[in-house]
Amino acid sequence: VGNSSVLICSPKPNMTMATWKINPKVGGPCSLGYRADQNKTDRTNCSDSINWKFRPDRDPTLEIRQVGRAHEGNYTCEVVVAEGSFHTPYYLTVLVPPRPTLYCDDQGNPVCEAASGKPAAQISWVLENNSTPKEEGHDDGTVTVLSKFTAYSTNVTTCIVSHLAGNWSKSIAC
Repeated sequence: VGNSSVLICSPKPNMTMATWKINPKVGGPCSLGYRADQNKTDRTNCSDSINWKFRPDRDPTLEIRQVGRAHEGNYTCEVVVAEGSFHTPYYLTVLVPPRPTLYCDDQGNPVCEAASGKPAAQISWVLENNSTPKEEGHDDGTVTVLSKFTAYSTNVTTCIVSHLAGNWSKSIAC
């Protein structure tokens, strides 16, 4: 989320047409097209954040700026030459970093939470304990993971949140 994504579509010699067909999981389809005989580009229902990265007559690569969850879905590039059509399919998965927090509950137990990440984050503690993380799925496809530290006789505990979008750790004394 928030970064740019580039989907490569290899140009072919004597390309007559290039088309990106985009079917996101949320919202309607959109397309970008280029016709060499008219040296013309066309776009249908695509947001401003989706565009050709370069001049499509030279390189039909697609760029998505400020990627959001709504961009997730199927992307297919079709390049047409005299010999036929060449398709390059992609499925764009959008990673959502969780919002990590570490706090003490009413009983004085450390609680580590990784809210609204996609996919679900992994929570671990520097010292072993017998906690089983609880996961809560949300309608937008994100997951909140919550883990409570249940070991005793320690003053400072450290929570580690691991996620494909980055890792986080913090210590607390309850």
